[in-house]
Amino acid sequence: MSFRRADFPEGFQFGVATSAYQIEGHGYGGAGRTHWDDFAATPGNVIRAENGTRACDHYHRLDEDLDLIAAAQFDVYRFSTSWARVLPEGRGQPNPAGLDFYDRLVDGLLARGLKPAATLYHWELPSPLADLGGWRNRDIAGWFADFTDLLMRRIGDRIWSAAPINEPWCVAWLSHFLGLHAPGLRDIRATARAMHHVLLAHGQAIQAMRAIGMTNLGAVCNFEYAAPAEDTPEAAAAARRYDAIYNRWFLSGLRNGSYPAEALAGLEPHLPAGWQEDFATIGAPLDWLGINYYTRKLVAPEAGPWPGYREVEGPLPKTQVGWEIYPEGLYHFLTSTHSDYGRGLPIYVTENGMANADRVIAGQCEDAARLAYVEAHLAQVRRALADGVPVAGYYLWSLLDNYEWSLGYEKRFGLVHVDFETLRRTPKASYHALAQALAR
Repeated sequence: MSFRRADFPEGFQFGVATSAYQIEGHGYGGAGRTHWDDFAATPGNVIRAENGTRACDHYHRLDEDLDLIAAAQFDVYRFSTSWARVLPEGRGQPNPAGLDFYDRLVDGLLARGLKPAATLYHWELPSPLADLGGWRNRDIAGWFADFTDLLMRRIGDRIWSAAPINEPWCVAWLSHFLGLHAPGLRDIRATARAMHHVLLAHGQAIQAMRAIGMTNLGAVCNFEYAAPAEDTPEAAAAARRYDAIYNRWFLSGLRNGSYPAEALAGLEPHLPAGWQEDFATIGAPLDWLGINYYTRKLVAPEAGPWPGYREVEGPLPKTQVGWEIYPEGLYHFLTSTHSDYGRGLPIYVTENGMANADRVIAGQCEDAARLAYVEAHLAQVRRALADGVPVAGYYLWSLLDNYEWSLGYEKRFGLVHVDFETLRRTPKASYHALAQALAR
């Protein structure tokens, strides 16, 4: 790496991120069934019908993995908690082994001098709640607040930062309109309700954490730079609709108490009655904003029903999952989030990284493409800092190669290679380069 820790402001936080279902091993420790187990068991949804039953076995290898984070000189570990591990039925009787696991995780981080950054929900909804309508059901906001209260009364006194829900676009649109993630629906009414209820649940969870005295609470949204695929007014309008749905719906709801007109044009007829009255809860005060950024999309108009667009393959170099590498998009979202929604709040890059076809050869794993990707995106972070954007940290996705949802175990985002047969961990060249760059 050409950068060093000293090239960033004093107190700038470097971190690494994971999620519960992708690494823990959901078959262990009394965790309940989730809608991802159900989705993966349905033919055609996930490569080879793979699921998170074993994943990276982080549940049993916790100390080894926390040692890897500390040895890489990171400041922060952004992890998620599994609702179904804590409450196997989604409500009711908690699972003592689940609460004990997150106790051990947080205490293990603190013992190593690492800051625990918790995300309450990273997509593994308990199946009994999915049976009741899941994110389509307004009651989910209260169920989620109850889960938040239960878990944070156990570990919240030691949490450095917390956010309720990772990437609400994925929870709602990707999963209920495109059908590519659990629960695998393609239903505009379900989508509109999920896109609203996920924000209502966020707001009620923030309120629950504030009520027990927690601070440093934020929101984490994902962003894709939407560019017109051609120089026409129709393509520009299509890209604007894509941007409204993907990038502006959630931050606008959280920070401005409104939804963008281009998205309401298709979704408003399907929103629940009285949705406008929920913004007082949705807009619960925040202490920071989190940006997950990976790629851009070229968008073209398409005849047919709303939203009337399609994605077009772009010309830029791509990652293992086919995403274009466009670092300038990160600068765009750092500056636009600051100017349009931030109102002085610190902004963290809570996820950034790439999938690469990494292989271990003679005990070594070279990943020059990832090194270049991280360098290019950190250059855009420094550019935003120079322009006065209050960027407070940058977290890599991900610590480990892991279960990549509908893509199974084929795509490797990790700084550490995982052999999914033996579960052996092998730090990659990018891991070693980051450890050197971040050394104090």
